[in-house]
Amino acid sequence: MRNIIVYGFFFVLFSCSTENTTEDNLITYPDTKTVPFIETLHGTEISDPYRWLEDFTSDEANAWVAKQNAFTQTFIKETAIKTAIREDLSKIWVSDSISTPFKKEGKTFYYFNNGMWQQSKLMMKACDTCDEEVLLDPNKFSDDGTVSLGSISISPNAEYMAYSISDGGSDWKSWKILTIADKSLLEDNLLWTKFSGAVWENDNSGFYYLKYDEPAGEALLEVNEAPQLLFHTLNTTQSKDKLIYKNSEKPRWSFGISVIKDTSYKILSIGEGTDERNRVYVQLEPNGEFIPLIDELIGAYNLISSKDNVLWFYTTDSAPNGKVVKLEINEDQSMEWAEVIAETKNSISSVNVINNSFAVIYLEDTLSLVNFYNLDGSFSHKLKGDFKGSIGGFSGNIDDTETYFSYTNFTTPSQIHKIDLAKNSSELFWAQELPDFNTSDYTSELKFYKSKDGTKIPLHVSYKKSSKLNSSTPVLLYGYGGFNISILPRFSKSYLAWMNQGGVVAVANLRGGGEYGESWHADGMLLNKQNVFDDFAFAAKYLHKSKIGSTSTTAIQGGSNGGLLVAATMLQNPKLFAAAIPQVGVLDMLRFNKFTIGWAWESDYGSPEKTNEFYNLLSYSPYHNIENGECYPPTLVTTSKRDDRVVPSHSFKFAARLQASQGCENPILIRIEDRAGHGAGTPKDKKIEQISDVYGFALSSMN
Repeated sequence: MRNIIVYGFFFVLFSCSTENTTEDNLITYPDTKTVPFIETLHGTEISDPYRWLEDFTSDEANAWVAKQNAFTQTFIKETAIKTAIREDLSKIWVSDSISTPFKKEGKTFYYFNNGMWQQSKLMMKACDTCDEEVLLDPNKFSDDGTVSLGSISISPNAEYMAYSISDGGSDWKSWKILTIADKSLLEDNLLWTKFSGAVWENDNSGFYYLKYDEPAGEALLEVNEAPQLLFHTLNTTQSKDKLIYKNSEKPRWSFGISVIKDTSYKILSIGEGTDERNRVYVQLEPNGEFIPLIDELIGAYNLISSKDNVLWFYTTDSAPNGKVVKLEINEDQSMEWAEVIAETKNSISSVNVINNSFAVIYLEDTLSLVNFYNLDGSFSHKLKGDFKGSIGGFSGNIDDTETYFSYTNFTTPSQIHKIDLAKNSSELFWAQELPDFNTSDYTSELKFYKSKDGTKIPLHVSYKKSSKLNSSTPVLLYGYGGFNISILPRFSKSYLAWMNQGGVVAVANLRGGGEYGESWHADGMLLNKQNVFDDFAFAAKYLHKSKIGSTSTTAIQGGSNGGLLVAATMLQNPKLFAAAIPQVGVLDMLRFNKFTIGWAWESDYGSPEKTNEFYNLLSYSPYHNIENGECYPPTLVTTSKRDDRVVPSHSFKFAARLQASQGCENPILIRIEDRAGHGAGTPKDKKIEQISDVYGFALSSMN
């Protein structure tokens, strides 16, 4: 048995007992070994009999996975509902999709998928009138599509492209370099990178990136700390990369760098975990020292763009909804800060500088509103057009007069618009078309409901107009509520499949997200986390009171932090839902910081090592709040063996304990994907199969 890190007094006894059924349970689950283990944390005894499953790559854990997957298949095997969903998804998926194009030195780049490929291809047009061509085809990386393209970075002269590759969904990436003209690869190969882009030097000689030490043990399991910011020169080996910055005394600091065009200036951003706030340092001379500009965590400071000696930043410092400030670097290297665009009642979603103006996307009750400002901060105009949904884009250089933006909502498939910024006129560049789909057949309503403490929460309710809304209507309730992430209206092929079965999709904009700025986030983080679970439960209660579904027809779904949301809300309200689907969830809140990058989430969750935060975490930790003999709703836990973001042992341990404690015949199942990670890069066929399993299970569970 591997070494186990514990805190405080503990004792360990080994046994091979099974704890898989209760006396009244009609389902016999696969045997799961328990190893009695108790440790005392902050004066409280904590039982963890399934800790052995934390060694999730072991032969013993793999055998458990095989048994659980086989058992799950007996419940989610082919049914008429599942077949109908899969057939609908397969038809829906066969439609073209592209990403918002961007330009570099006259070349246009974008992703394209015809709906048949496992992975989207990276396309390029060498000039505006040139034919499009495939620049990189990730479908050739592997036979089954499980080796995927991560991020790309085009050199300033558009002659080279650095790109990262993920194997089987892992967060670990390797970087390669492509010569764009002839599509040949350089021999350069950069390993052990994670959460890193490639930032090119102005002279195109190479790029900056973030690297971790090679893990001494299991790469999918070990804690990731103490990254190094390196510079890689083209046509050299990784061993010769130059160290730019590290801080051995601060192993949890992470670094990002920005190279200021046409200058020798560089901006170093230093973050701690997932905290939006960051430190900002500046380097004024090549190879010079990095001088602190912002050396305390007082807000987010994100570089937007620059012109001459002026640098513009988005910040939340003294502005929870965000504002724009500038840093002016004088000839004597003195520096002055000044506000450019003041904070408003609406939170800023994104800011770009293009056509010598700011394009600012605000969120007004989760819907995008786009304003343009002159460089002095004075208001110029609004984006023309009737756009009631989510808008993104406006990338480009400061002098560009044309760019692209995307638009979508729950009933409008993705659109790409091309805009002439000088004339403030846009035209439809591309619109996704789906077989037998008509937007007018569907509707989406923005509603508001009161949570437990009276806070008003937005709720998007979408469905097919021909569906009858009553207490028997199947409802899929989705939420996230964390890390300042806004869940905005978007068209989803999977949601369409649910609506095509006569169901309602309800998306709640819970506290903890960023829909209303940092204050909304703060109201759902740390000691306020219970607000998020209350918001989610009260969304269901509001729907049921409005005769939209009922306790016997409502399924809840969420992934990652949303998996925590689903599990915690279900445990606190076991009679409120017909089915629960926690996906790749953070489910052991006392040990989430012990694996890979989990420590980074302490900024949102709190630390189990701090007494007051420990007890708050313990109060809602799904793994620790399962009541023996309680009748929980049918539950399908999903995870992936190669998820090194939220390691699968969270789901393994939760499912094992929930099966052992279930007090009725409602099934507790776990579906474990093999060649996949936290979600990014999952190939088409795996997506369709998983959605069919999940939706088929949810609909079959409803009375």
